[in-house]
Amino acid sequence: MKKSSFLLPILFFALYLNGQEPYQFTEIKMQVATPVKSQDRTGTCWAFSTASFLESEAKRLGKGEHDLSEMYVVRHVYRDKCEHYVRRQGTANLTEGGLAHDLLRAVARYGLVPESVYPGKKDPSRPHDHTAIASKLKTRCNELVSLGKKGALPPNWLMQIDTILDAEFGKLPARFKYAGTEYTPPGFRDYLNIKPADYVNLTSFTHHPFFADFVLEVPDNFYNESFYNIPLDDLMRTLQNAIQMGYTVEWDGDVSNEGFSTEKGIAIVPQKAWADKAARDQQNTFILTENEQAVSQAYRQELFDRQITQDDHLMHITGMLDEANSGLFYAVKNSWGDKNERKGYIYASEAYLRLNTISITVHKDALSQDLRKQMGAGTTPNTPVKLSVPNQPTPLAPEGKFKKVEAENTIVLPPKTRATQDTSDH
Repeated sequence: MKKSSFLLPILFFALYLNGQEPYQFTEIKMQVATPVKSQDRTGTCWAFSTASFLESEAKRLGKGEHDLSEMYVVRHVYRDKCEHYVRRQGTANLTEGGLAHDLLRAVARYGLVPESVYPGKKDPSRPHDHTAIASKLKTRCNELVSLGKKGALPPNWLMQIDTILDAEFGKLPARFKYAGTEYTPPGFRDYLNIKPADYVNLTSFTHHPFFADFVLEVPDNFYNESFYNIPLDDLMRTLQNAIQMGYTVEWDGDVSNEGFSTEKGIAIVPQKAWADKAARDQQNTFILTENEQAVSQAYRQELFDRQITQDDHLMHITGMLDEANSGLFYAVKNSWGDKNERKGYIYASEAYLRLNTISITVHKDALSQDLRKQMGAGTTPNTPVKLSVPNQPTPLAPEGKFKKVEAENTIVLPPKTRATQDTSDH
């Protein structure tokens, strides 16, 4: 033990000489967010992250802090999925997963309620677990599909789905009292000034034209929702611009890769693959900084086309940070509880989001004027963010620098002293 203790400082000194140091974060801009929650044993990250996003929106809009019921929306979306599945004779997606627009669509149609009004489980003291209800719904829907193909589908089949859902989640409230005032779910949504039509979905892929909508081809897009396609550099500038202006951002992406650590709360794109690292370097991954791959539009597209980068998790981006040796990171609120080293958050590098973002959802007022005009979202004065020429992404900023837009001022972070990144076209 004494020998190991003696060698530890020497080991870390050697790593410093190689440009590796512990992660050191300084806040650039952090927006308000409600406490971290847990989706428990459910596939409803889309509901937890988007509800968190709307909770921040309510705060931004001057309506105070509220804990919104994810399960109120989940219960509605599960019913819609079942209806969709049966009407399409079993050819649609019927899983627990979803996207941000699923919650926004449900909010537009059914409204919102507080968590205290509708916890959405039989025993509020126990964690959520949708294992049984997901299986039960799939079994019953398959039975209904079979009946339909035989011409024997009963006229009340949707009521049968409602009965199953009510037994699991509880009956939906038509009216409720909250903080001394009586609301309907649509009335509570309107009180919070949440307008689902004000939110836009953005993505960046080259298999469709830029500056146009397309239906994003991921399994959980069961509504066949369209996303507005822009170059990757513009997508990242839009994300940065939104946070600088006081907005938060809903994020859909891939977290099933070597660069994502739930425990350490770090997400990066390591230049060296895990299998190629020495044992010492593997032990220090997510503890000490390391070089990351430069992520081009072409490399991002390649991994999406090969289905290596996939849509598997949604989280809520609430801020930006400067890492002392690596540059720009984003503070991303997860929905897997607050037990990791960053109390439920993931600090994701710029490279990680460039590579692994499937889409983002943001308020239309956070868009630059030129993008608003492109999308037909109005021309409210806004912080300008110059867009690229279609299909010609702008070059990356110099290594170690990040232009930070706030009002009309430009702030440049100082150059980093670490080893230069590999800038080859991945």
